Amino acid sequence: MKLEWESQYIRKIQLKEEEAVGQDRYPFTLPIIRNFKGITFDSCVTYIVGENGMGKSTLLEGIAVAYGFNPEGGTMNFNFSNYDSHSDLHNYLRLVKGPYRPTDNFFFRAETFYNLATNIDQIDAVGSYGGTSLHEMSHGESFFAAFNERFQGQGLYILDEPEAALSPLRQMSLLARIDDLVHEGSQFIISTHSPIIMAYPGAKIIEITEAGINVTTLEETSHYSIMKQFFEDRERLLRHLLK
Repeated sequence: MKLEWESQYIRKIQLKEEEAVGQDRYPFTLPIIRNFKGITFDSCVTYIVGENGMGKSTLLEGIAVAYGFNPEGGTMNFNFSNYDSHSDLHNYLRLVKGPYRPTDNFFFRAETFYNLATNIDQIDAVGSYGGTSLHEMSHGESFFAAFNERFQGQGLYILDEPEAALSPLRQMSLLARIDDLVHEGSQFIISTHSPIIMAYPGAKIIEITEAGINVTTLEETSHYSIMKQFFEDRERLLRHLLK
């Protein structure tokens, strides 16, 4: 059964402005934090989208760490670090939680997934990922093993650029997996550049630009419009790009 808004595991995030005001250092100089007015998670699937450098991954990391996840990813039981590079944004975020706790959880980070796979081997936890070391699979297969084998439902899943190693067909398969898990009482917060992945029906899409933060639709995102323009008028765009 899908979660209602009142039952979302994370209902809202706010910036502790009394502590953040006047900060002129990273990550407070990022557009997403500079213009931050809070986010309400009133859909089971929320997308954070925008160009590189807007601060999407930093925000997802801050949400995840504030909730109790390891900065490099995994479940809330993971506690490893190969390179302590995460920001201190989590100290300035206020999470408004729902009345229930998820029975499953996972923070997926494309950029540190190799480190996570290594830790899974070290603690002999490959059984939860299909029984085969993630290092023995292709990059895309290992990603999908986490989504398909490890995610169990009634969970909170924070995904940062899950499309990084997935073909378009696998991205569509991920949409189907998200739908299965949503109907099993799960909540997703996803940062992505993929118009395919951000196409989940009824999802909330939040686009970050230099001008601010706006709730939008798939068709109104810059990602979608650029891809649409490219495929509808490819020759003209290529002439312009390659002149």
